[in-house]
Amino acid sequence: MGLRFFTSGESHGYGILAFIEGLPSGLRIDLDFVNIELRRRQLGFGRGGRMKIEFDEATFLSGVYRGETVGAPITILVRNRDWENWKDIMDPFCYRDSKSFFVPRPGHADLPGALKYNIRDLRAILERASARETAGRVAGGAIFKLFLKEFGINIASYVKRIGPVEMERKPSWEEMISIDDDPLRCPDREVSEKMVECIKRAIEEGDTLGGVFVVTARNVPVGLGSHVQWDRRLDARIAMAMMSIQGVKAVSIGEILEDRDLKGSNFHDEIYYSKSKGFYRLTNRAGGIEGGITNGEDIVVYCYMKPIPTLRNPLRSVNILTKEPSEAHRERSDVSAVAAASIVGEAMLAFVLADAILEKFGSDNMRDIIANYENYINEVKNF
Repeated sequence: MGLRFFTSGESHGYGILAFIEGLPSGLRIDLDFVNIELRRRQLGFGRGGRMKIEFDEATFLSGVYRGETVGAPITILVRNRDWENWKDIMDPFCYRDSKSFFVPRPGHADLPGALKYNIRDLRAILERASARETAGRVAGGAIFKLFLKEFGINIASYVKRIGPVEMERKPSWEEMISIDDDPLRCPDREVSEKMVECIKRAIEEGDTLGGVFVVTARNVPVGLGSHVQWDRRLDARIAMAMMSIQGVKAVSIGEILEDRDLKGSNFHDEIYYSKSKGFYRLTNRAGGIEGGITNGEDIVVYCYMKPIPTLRNPLRSVNILTKEPSEAHRERSDVSAVAAASIVGEAMLAFVLADAILEKFGSDNMRDIIANYENYINEVKNF
């Protein structure tokens, strides 16, 4: 069945849960690393007041024994500290309506969710649609990152654009893995400062800003994914995972959306060979995937995020009970969350790659998987 990963929980409920099934036994779990990943998700200039309340930590409820996976399903709880302020309202059997609302926000799940599930209290839709759910994804993503590190695969990300402010140059790997101290996770300090000023203006105007983040995986072996069926193509699986992140509206594997020329002679990555390197390329415009299969270069994923739909100066909407025109609902929210979304992007790419590694080299324990992987790498070198 492959690797299975899903979450549960509401924004202001007791907590967010992450469930993982299909990981082999014998993977050492570094709890400190998991908690560091959760705190990275809370970073970024432009975040809302919620981040001043939460201090995310993972509690493992199942699947880990004496610090290692045992092959059983893993359950992780990330408690919502804000639950204490909402428990009289968010208790599953509470009937108070003090936080109910009936005016949907343009760009949010409020209205389509209400129509789909025949629910008029939009609070019931907001709570699950909220990006607070991504705390569970990042907790799970940390586990997948630990798994990938056993094969030398590492993942990093950076923010390329906020609103109209863009970093034009490509950062080095070293820059990408050392930017968490930057307020917007942008490797160029001068550009980052302009991004901060742009967000400050949006705050003054009661507006929000979207942007672009880039996620890169290094040391990915050739041969993950397949061309033989549409749902086995790795770029399709990555695109689905990234598009599932709240606010992401477009995904590019490689530079296809960045290229203004689009001539094949300038775009495609020419192939070279040497005894020491094997087959290699001097460029990576394809983003590490050709024909749905990894080609041995870095996987590079561009994710385009829309502005957050909750505005302090709300847009026009309609009250779903009275059908009268009204200003859209206002909820405590971020002004820009592109930096936080980049961490979620790392988690989702880690999930897809972990699933692909298990698909190709899978077994029930880490020892056998690593042996299968090493045998394959030797075969590729001697091709």
